[in-house]
Amino acid sequence: MKLIISFFCFVSICMANTETVANTDLENEKIIKIGLIAPLSGEFMEVGESILNSVRIALNKVNSEKIEIFPKDNKGDPDQTLTAAKELQQLGISVIIGPVFNENLIYLNEVENVTFLSLTNKIKNLPKNVISVGINGNSQFKRIISFLKKENLSKTIVLIPKTENENEIKYILSKQKHKFYKIYSYDVSPEKLTKQIQQMTRYAQRKEDLRRRIKILEKSELEKDKKRLEKLKKRDTIGKINFDSIIIADFDENLKSVTTSFLYSDVNPNQIKFITLNQWFDESLFKENSTNNIYFPSINKENYNRFKETYFINFNKNPTEIAVISYDILGLIYYLAKTNNGKIEKKVFLKKKKFFGEVGSFEIKNNTINYELDLYQVVNNNFMVIK
Repeated sequence: MKLIISFFCFVSICMANTETVANTDLENEKIIKIGLIAPLSGEFMEVGESILNSVRIALNKVNSEKIEIFPKDNKGDPDQTLTAAKELQQLGISVIIGPVFNENLIYLNEVENVTFLSLTNKIKNLPKNVISVGINGNSQFKRIISFLKKENLSKTIVLIPKTENENEIKYILSKQKHKFYKIYSYDVSPEKLTKQIQQMTRYAQRKEDLRRRIKILEKSELEKDKKRLEKLKKRDTIGKINFDSIIIADFDENLKSVTTSFLYSDVNPNQIKFITLNQWFDESLFKENSTNNIYFPSINKENYNRFKETYFINFNKNPTEIAVISYDILGLIYYLAKTNNGKIEKKVFLKKKKFFGEVGSFEIKNNTINYELDLYQVVNNNFMVIK
């Protein structure tokens, strides 16, 4: 039977089955040393400080004198990351939260007997001693595919931007047991993007079909044809689109450029489902007509809002999005140490268990944390959860 661990705002450690941990008491154990590698200075300092602050909040909620955090600044640099990791290893630390960015992982296989819980959401080519704890694409596509099946959407196209994330997304798609209608890679340049989307949607052909239809109706004297003609003259195209849903693997302004290009290509979002990846409840989606009604997978919004409120009360500013993950990870480490006599070797992370944190329920498999995400839709300036 799987175990359910609940952290929530107080990071309380509870069992959801009949097994007991009452006899495991950290009061009689040695100090648990946990390393933290994050960019505490430089370009990404705000991200690093947010992660460190979130760990502090979690540590306060755990309220145990048997845990010590050892933060190290890597400045977002791979070489600095390796140096920091070796320094923490020399202190006898066997588990480290971080680093944040995927490019900082490249030398970590040189640090033996240390497990890194990296906040990256990349899962391709991870070093053996790294567990990816970010909201990865596999978790996101799993929730999206569930939605597609529920809605009987069988002609889904996937759009992948030609960016540094292209290979990662293609790798994730190759792991899915779902047949997508078509998969396209597109240029993020606005001019090239619009042209590509017009080709995908047969815009020129549909526009020509409209022109021909109007020309025929203009020769008719029938009243019904005259009424039909008036309606057609208000349209840009006629004819159906040969897909029923679109997954856009993009974010921010690039995402909005794609959705806007579909509107310009006369694709009605009321007839085609627009879906994207985790947007972290970006309220700028409310401001664009093209992103109204769009769907995306994400973590539990109520829990996330509660975490942000706690963070703001403590630090008088908002956290970066991934900070909530580091909050949960501290609780996870504490629980695993508590149930394994203070030992936090890599193998204790890989036992088949199910946990629940502020991000929702998750389990660890193949050096990756896989999340059970919710699905949300932008509706009337709000994020509505889809059951």
